[in-house]
Amino acid sequence: MSKLLILAALAATTLGQPAFAQTAPAAAPRTAVVQHSDLDLRSESGTKTLDRRIWRAVVDVCGTASDFDLAGKNEVRECRRDTRAVAAIEANAVVASATRGEPIRVTSIAK
Repeated sequence: MSKLLILAALAATTLGQPAFAQTAPAAAPRTAVVQHSDLDLRSESGTKTLDRRIWRAVVDVCGTASDFDLAGKNEVRECRRDTRAVAAIEANAVVASATRGEPIRVTSIAK
């Protein structure tokens, strides 16, 4: 009986201890390179193709989340929105100059 009381006391002290939450380390930003030298950026079809390539890169660098992870889904949605906005600025500059120079780099926005 005394062994049972000792075990119960140990279990109570172990279970009574607060759990210390540890934050996950922030994910490093990921980068994808979007080539566009093969596109005629002066045409509508060229700019649409570039936009599709950028979107695929955005989806790639931001990843996905499980359908059951609502917070993760929101983070992915926010990452895609912010990353696409940054990539669109760079793409607009490239289209405006209609050059076939440097590729566009799409980097996820890490929080």
